[in-house]
Amino acid sequence: MGDNKMPPADAVTVPADSYRETPYLEANVSKNGGEVVIDEKTSLHRGLKSRHTAMIALGGALGSGLIIGTGSALASAGPAPILICYSVVGFVVWIMLTGLCEMGTYLPIPEGFTGYASRFVDPALGFALGWSYWLKYSISTPNQLTAIALVLQYWVPADKLNPGVFIAIFYVVIILINYFGIRFFGEFEFWLSSAKVLTLVGVILLSLILACGGGPDHDAKGFRYWHKPGAFKEFDADGALGRFLGVWNTMGTAAFAYLSTEFIGVTVGEAQNPRESIPRAARLIFYRIIFLYVLSVFFVGMLVPYNSKELAFATKQSTSAAASPFVVAIVLAGIKVLPGILNACILIFVFSASVSDLYISSRTLYGLAHEGKAPRFLAKTDRRGVPVPALAAFAVLALLAFMNVSSDSKEVFGYFVNCLTVFGLIVWCCIILSHIKFVQACKTQDIPAQSLHYKAPLGTWGSWFALAFCVLVALTKNFKVFIHTKSTGNFDYKNFIVGYIAFPVFLFAFVYYKVVHKTKSVPASEADLYSGLAEVELHEKEWAEAQRQDELREKSMATKFYRRYISWLF
Repeated sequence: MGDNKMPPADAVTVPADSYRETPYLEANVSKNGGEVVIDEKTSLHRGLKSRHTAMIALGGALGSGLIIGTGSALASAGPAPILICYSVVGFVVWIMLTGLCEMGTYLPIPEGFTGYASRFVDPALGFALGWSYWLKYSISTPNQLTAIALVLQYWVPADKLNPGVFIAIFYVVIILINYFGIRFFGEFEFWLSSAKVLTLVGVILLSLILACGGGPDHDAKGFRYWHKPGAFKEFDADGALGRFLGVWNTMGTAAFAYLSTEFIGVTVGEAQNPRESIPRAARLIFYRIIFLYVLSVFFVGMLVPYNSKELAFATKQSTSAAASPFVVAIVLAGIKVLPGILNACILIFVFSASVSDLYISSRTLYGLAHEGKAPRFLAKTDRRGVPVPALAAFAVLALLAFMNVSSDSKEVFGYFVNCLTVFGLIVWCCIILSHIKFVQACKTQDIPAQSLHYKAPLGTWGSWFALAFCVLVALTKNFKVFIHTKSTGNFDYKNFIVGYIAFPVFLFAFVYYKVVHKTKSVPASEADLYSGLAEVELHEKEWAEAQRQDELREKSMATKFYRRYISWLF
């Protein structure tokens, strides 16, 4: 995009000195004669405030994988493996997110991390990553809508009201929320994510009280269940090998619980003042992982023995409160009212996930179209900056949720949880590789350190470790399909297919684009580190005065106390 390029016919031209008065639009921005030229028909609005970005960074990670999926992991492996796996995977996720934020603060582009893969690694990788990520959410959104119907069956059984009614209602609602624009979406998702955080904080505090004997049974359990039946449950083998297999089998469950944490990488193109809001979210995510994830699984391992009959029943349930290990802990403690309340909270979790999944999918498709890797009409936006064609395309695909009205299709979609996890791990690998190549490009092209507004604490060494770990887990998380398990006694071909189909899909997309477009790996000396920088810096200057005004309004002690000690949660 050169300085002499003529503005598009449908663009608006804004003098540089009046840039502050115009909503910042990220895509198709050029400079012509000292003026900023914005193509409104293919542009996103920066409508996500700092608090929206910070909460979305957390809310995208909190879902049914944590509050429900932990139960099956506890039943199959024991309390020690879930604590180990959630801690290790959480550490790897933190490394991935800090690398993503380092790239996102230097160059927050509308294509998100697919754009980074194209610029710093290979355009074919960006193509394969984008379509794989879109396909992941093509599976996820219909599955989330089905989960909503299953949660509501806690109160309204399927024999009284067809689940398709709930699917239809929430299908319309999530489309409208995304259609109303980024400001409405950001505010709505902020409050839903806040409800998630409050729910988990409440669950953690309740778990601590129950572990100390504050429940109706007045039984201080402590680490009793770590001794009997034990901290580890052997998996398909005896001794140390069985305990190791139990731990490794839980890695996939932990990875599924952390899926969508990369959501912040999709929001960089619509975040206000991303060079401040994104680093803040990155710095705080480490404490959130420890407080919300690690403490949650730590306490549930104290409260529920892995051989509990109630836990065995819960792991056979679908998605409602009956499937949550936290409900099992409540039932074992003798509390009768809370399961219904927690089911309502689980409904918020799943509903929020369905809203954000639709957002991610539409923005991913928009980013692909903006890069020329999808039909160009999908990059069109309306006057509010909403990519309506991309949103409509995915809304049509989300109609697959109505397949789940039949019980057989519910079972089929259950296998896609396994598929989603592998797609998610592939996405993490691509993000981490992009960060490694980004750092190499910055060193080769002598980018000054002050230009990087945030640096990943562990640098490329941490990224190499995280990349190796994610590749290993992705390749081996379905190891149990290759062994004759005690439960089945034969080869589990269904889980083999859904567990490994992500690899050929990703490789096909990569090879297809590379062969057709004859792309080459991007050398560090030729990586594009500059396109779009001028526009980002203009936006940064626009926010400088607003930040100074905000600081003047935040002199009260109550505001300072909130921002220092409480706001990290929200």
